[in-house]
Amino acid sequence: MSAAKKIWSTGWRVGVGALLFLWIFHSIFVNEARQQAKRGELIVNGQPVLWTPAQQPPRLTQWRYGWEFGPPALWKSLHSVSPVALAVSFALMGGTLLIGIVRWRMVLRVPGLGVPFGRAAEISLVAHFFNSFLLGTAGGDVMKAYYVARETHHRKTDAVVTVFTDRVIGLWAMLLFASLMIPLNYGLFLQSGLRTAAALVLAMAAAASIFALIAFRGGVTKKWGGARNVLRRLPKADLIERWLDSCRQFGRERGFLARTLALSMLLNFVCVLQFFVLARGLGMTVSLLNLCLVVPAVICISALPISPSGLGVREYLLVHLLAVPAINADPTDSLSLSLLALSGSFFWSLIGGVVYMMFKEKHHLTQSGLRVDEVES
Repeated sequence: MSAAKKIWSTGWRVGVGALLFLWIFHSIFVNEARQQAKRGELIVNGQPVLWTPAQQPPRLTQWRYGWEFGPPALWKSLHSVSPVALAVSFALMGGTLLIGIVRWRMVLRVPGLGVPFGRAAEISLVAHFFNSFLLGTAGGDVMKAYYVARETHHRKTDAVVTVFTDRVIGLWAMLLFASLMIPLNYGLFLQSGLRTAAALVLAMAAAASIFALIAFRGGVTKKWGGARNVLRRLPKADLIERWLDSCRQFGRERGFLARTLALSMLLNFVCVLQFFVLARGLGMTVSLLNLCLVVPAVICISALPISPSGLGVREYLLVHLLAVPAINADPTDSLSLSLLALSGSFFWSLIGGVVYMMFKEKHHLTQSGLRVDEVES
């Protein structure tokens, strides 16, 4: 990919994320000002502002009130979280990373890539740092594959496949988890906002299941002779063929998919538990069962390549889905919930950055000579 295309690809996604962030903040701030006016708390020049459906301030005045009174309300909501709940949420975020490391080592063992736990933890933390803070060239997955390839005598294809497999299993398990929660939240499923999100999750789960079965089980080319010819006409067909052939070994490993999916389900529950603890710390009354549907749905949909790291998309979805009548969460508190959960991810990203700075010379964690095509070759 040329430099111009890379800049365009990154630039438009950054722009979309920034616009979504601006839009959701603007909407919540204006709504917060409106709610304050309804309670008689919006005071301007010593007089309460009259803001009713029949008599509203001019549109630009509404926006001015929103950005004047909305940010302090959001700041107050963020500061209202219990310090204990915040600390526990950070620990739970660390727990998801820990479970992810254990799962990745299970993946690494299948092709015989023995990486010690401590080394796998270092690489995973560094990858988390790059995934969170770098929007361009080498993302966290590429860095992860590059480092493990160096650890295993440059078995590049096997290294890339382990990262790819770990990511596929993680997303697949998250989609299955969300799909299983739909019948348990049938009342929420009837709500219009959640019905659309749930339908999208089910469609993504079906597509991911088909893809996973093809990748890990294969057999398509045996039943359909033209499949291999179609595959060979795709961009980087040789690389895709090598990846698919390497993926077969995971499907042949007895009990591998069952073990990794079970571990992923535990990871998903811990992730939801992080949001539940923060919600309780903010005084929100949303139930754990409701969050078991909403949080995975938000994570899965925001994983679509719309904005870098799902920024803006995640906040919009969480605020929108928690606002359905059956939950009726305050939008400002929902935004605080998303931002506080994101702060936990950033906390561990900073630790990954410290690991990178401390160990980059000792373990050759440098980017000199690092190219995506080098990892993919």
